[in-house]
Amino acid sequence: MKSKALTTAGLLLILAAVLLTLWNIWEGYRITQMTARTRKKVEQAVAVKRAQITPQAGSEGSLPEPGRPMPTVEVDGNHYIGKLEIHSLGLELPVLSEWSDTLLKTAPCRYTGSAYLDSMVIAGHNYRRHFGRLRSLETGDSVIFEDTEGLYISYVVTLVEQLSGDAVEEMTSGKWDLTLFTCTAGGRKRVTVRCERVEPE
Repeated sequence: MKSKALTTAGLLLILAAVLLTLWNIWEGYRITQMTARTRKKVEQAVAVKRAQITPQAGSEGSLPEPGRPMPTVEVDGNHYIGKLEIHSLGLELPVLSEWSDTLLKTAPCRYTGSAYLDSMVIAGHNYRRHFGRLRSLETGDSVIFEDTEGLYISYVVTLVEQLSGDAVEEMTSGKWDLTLFTCTAGGRKRVTVRCERVEPE
């Protein structure tokens, strides 16, 4: 009787694991499709905005006035500050202006700071097509942020580290111009990528 109960419990655990795996695959597919649609909408909104403005002095790569708020475009009721490109991971992701647990399911979010102040921190879910592969970045890899007015800011990865899940001060302090982070699968650690801005030539 005890052996039968253990066998049943084992089968139930296997079934639960299979269902969880299938759910994760489906969720990853759904997020990938949603992100692609959102990115296209953001790109369209940005194109419309750029057609209506005079190019800024910063459009050649130099940063605008440090105190200037980062411009946004609105898509489906959410505000985006631009697009993040990580070519070594094959990623082009819209970046939301603010963050919340709900917004993170849509796209990576600005956690704090500003690209114009060399202090921006961007958080993303560990979905494979969001920040799930950050740990595979290496020193020297390129990261590009493009704001909604056409300013490209280039960065280079200088450090990949893991911080504890509650290391808020460590995440937001330091000398790095751009920080990207995501939680590990269990949520106890945060994969953190530190970047330095590359001056335009």
